Amino acid sequence: MRTAAEKNFLASEAGVLWVLWLTYGSFYFCRNNLAVALPGIQTELGYSKAQLGTILMSLKLAYGVGQFINGQLAERISARKLLALGMFGSASLNFLFGFETGFYFLLFVWACNGYVQALGWPPTMRVAADWFSSMKRGKAIGIIGTGYQLCGALTFVVAGWAAQTFGWRGALYVPAILLALTGIHMLVCLREQPTARDDNLLSSHGTVSNGSRPKGAILHNIGITLSNPALWLMALSLCLLDACRYGFTDWGVTHLKEVQGTNVGSAAFKYAVLPFGGIAGAYVSGWATDRFFGGRRAPVICLLLVMLGLFAISYHYVVQAGFLLSVIVLFFVGFCIFGPQVLLVGTFPIDLARGGAAAAAVGFVNFMGYMGAAAGDKFTGHLVEQHGWKTAVFFWAGCAFLAAAIMAVLWNAVASKPDSELAPAPAASSEAK
Repeated sequence: MRTAAEKNFLASEAGVLWVLWLTYGSFYFCRNNLAVALPGIQTELGYSKAQLGTILMSLKLAYGVGQFINGQLAERISARKLLALGMFGSASLNFLFGFETGFYFLLFVWACNGYVQALGWPPTMRVAADWFSSMKRGKAIGIIGTGYQLCGALTFVVAGWAAQTFGWRGALYVPAILLALTGIHMLVCLREQPTARDDNLLSSHGTVSNGSRPKGAILHNIGITLSNPALWLMALSLCLLDACRYGFTDWGVTHLKEVQGTNVGSAAFKYAVLPFGGIAGAYVSGWATDRFFGGRRAPVICLLLVMLGLFAISYHYVVQAGFLLSVIVLFFVGFCIFGPQVLLVGTFPIDLARGGAAAAAVGFVNFMGYMGAAAGDKFTGHLVEQHGWKTAVFFWAGCAFLAAAIMAVLWNAVASKPDSELAPAPAASSEAK
């Protein structure tokens, strides 16, 4: 029988979870929307796919650097302040993107957008690490992951409608308004740390409150992060996964438009199914690691990455077979992308972070992931121009298979306690230490 205090604490947990769900999810309104604007930009401004790939790459490079820097800042600065700066900054930059047509101007603005977008995930994970124990973290972060999948799907629909109605600039302006409104909601509703009276309840749930969490020096946090071999393996695996992920999300609408000969609104509507697959994958993967694998994340990650490679290959052959079959495969592609992705960007690095530096660990792994995403965007544009879409899609599949092979090294790795050092399960090999 729960006491009134326990019920209040659980209600507070749920409230924090759903505010984080909406807050971080809304960042995707001003990140995925450029994929819908690309065909219009190419038609009106005459830029090549290689040039568009460079613009896409700029966000990933800046986002990756921002993840590393902001992961450190999130250990020391209020999550609400960082989130507000990121949300209002990204909305403003999306408006600014539509005011010019020069290549280097667009490149600079989208790179700046990448940095402020990186103010979203580390503080979100810092709040999640303070509120949720390791045995609840997989499910909690999985639920947060469904938020950015749903908003990603809505972005394709809303931005597609806006591009059809107002031109490619509409795909930037309308999502920016939505992000700014959600930023106001976050400032009003987010409770970023437990109160002092929650400390005993937090301890019983295996969580360290923000007030009692030591704040290490930045150089110390960097040192314990970079010296952790498990984080390097996760980072390399995410690097490859993000090359595949952003191949689909950044180039997918253009691919469908050209291969199926449809308009941008129709292609964007079809592509919205991919994030809906991601919603299912994000929730199921986190729940499965907690429920069936005792907190072991790597087996689920490996399985889904192998399936992703197979679905990516099949996608090339079914995309011209009609609406239904291509949409079904895209759903499962989304499932297999975002199932492992949400574990690699949040749950697993928090599990294996040393010294309580959860946000720093998350920031480093995401930094490496977006280096892969940046290189993948640029390389995809080159492959399409030189060798066609088939080669690009097979490149995405190869990235997924290699990511699975790397993650297999951590097959038995688990966290022995929240925010602890890596502690392998009894059957773990020495490589997992």
